[in-house]
Amino acid sequence: MNQEELKKKIHEVMEQHKVGTLATVKDNKPHTRYMTFWNDDEFTFYTPTNRETHKADEIDANPHVHILLGYEGEGYGDTYLEVEGQAKIREDQEIKDKLWNDHMDRWFDGKEDPEYVVLEILPESIRYMNQGQDTPERLDM
Repeated sequence: MNQEELKKKIHEVMEQHKVGTLATVKDNKPHTRYMTFWNDDEFTFYTPTNRETHKADEIDANPHVHILLGYEGEGYGDTYLEVEGQAKIREDQEIKDKLWNDHMDRWFDGKEDPEYVVLEILPESIRYMNQGQDTPERLDM
């Protein structure tokens, strides 16, 4: 498939799936956890977290991350994304306001809580997986 078709397919997976895994690097080894993700039209991923977590410390030490998004566990052919990128911690109120929802009240004292930060993941490459014999397809950023 051409790059425009691939971008469209990747966006479909990003829009349909909001829970995936985020892997950071801890002591030169991968450290993975489930996260919720939001995205923009430029393939940037965003996920809220607490400033005082291991993942924030790990990203401060090494910004390279990996995301798996889309697999539903219903079979061997489920479409998903493998995303390699770099993360940075965003503390600006605009992005915090944009991602805030009331379900986050159990972890934070509102969207102005200083512990509430957003991880911004800028992909370097996205692999579109398990969609027929032509995959994986790779989108380099």
